[in-house]
Amino acid sequence: MRVYYNDNDKFCCGWVEKLIEAGLVPPGDIDDRSICDIGPEEVRRYDQCHFFNGIGGWPLALLQAGWGDRPVWTGSCPCQPFSSAGRKEGVKDERHLWPAFFGLIQECRPPVVLGEQVATAVGRGWLDIVLGDLEAEGYACGATVLGAHSVGGPHIRQRIYWWGDRDFRVPYPAGTGLQGPAGEGLRDQACDLLDDEQGGREEEAAGARPPGSGADGGGSGAALPGGKGFWKGWEWLLFRDGTRRPVEPGAFPLAHGVPQGVGRLRGYGNALCVPTAKAFIESYMEAVRDNR
Repeated sequence: MRVYYNDNDKFCCGWVEKLIEAGLVPPGDIDDRSICDIGPEEVRRYDQCHFFNGIGGWPLALLQAGWGDRPVWTGSCPCQPFSSAGRKEGVKDERHLWPAFFGLIQECRPPVVLGEQVATAVGRGWLDIVLGDLEAEGYACGATVLGAHSVGGPHIRQRIYWWGDRDFRVPYPAGTGLQGPAGEGLRDQACDLLDDEQGGREEEAAGARPPGSGADGGGSGAALPGGKGFWKGWEWLLFRDGTRRPVEPGAFPLAHGVPQGVGRLRGYGNALCVPTAKAFIESYMEAVRDNR
């Protein structure tokens, strides 16, 4: 299987190189150039291509979901143009790189494309562009909003997961995009997220208290274990405002003196939530089996 990894963050590319050496993701070629500098003739020969790869979340999720060596492209386009935490310039932001990604898709026509983006991008028109472009090229498309809490995580991390498939048969004509009851429901859901995202984060922080703690989150600074499944053992940390917030075990310490702490924090912050992506891939694979 010929695999291609691309990300313009050299630190993340080095991280993926170590993951390959450890046998945690498939071996492949790593390219640290901007996607804008990549030509279709350079990636056409690969079976699997992972753009905006970060620290390898998509290839790891594909492995865990049992995808195998079937051809697929993945891409988590930069979220900053559409995130509530960014400048909110949308398609006018130079980091809106879907056009570059789509240009490669047009030329190489991979059979399946999987992607992820911040959920608020739906309310700002990003998903309309993506699905409209793909459907114009003959891809059947689907999308859903999932959060880390959907698979037992101690945090929300809502994301839009989408797919495009050239061979998937659908009961509606191409070009419908988000039209119809299902699409309107997804749009309404995303708009609600757009309106409530900040309030939801504040509510999560204020209400996140381990069982048995007092209203002020307790007076102890010790982390308390909790969680189940993949996140079994996640920790509660006491903050200055008296609340306790859950964190994934092993994420800390991120303190002065920790080697490459800034790079690690950047890698974690932009990383795909692998358990959520795995659940999404498994659901898509089930839909493909039912479609045959």
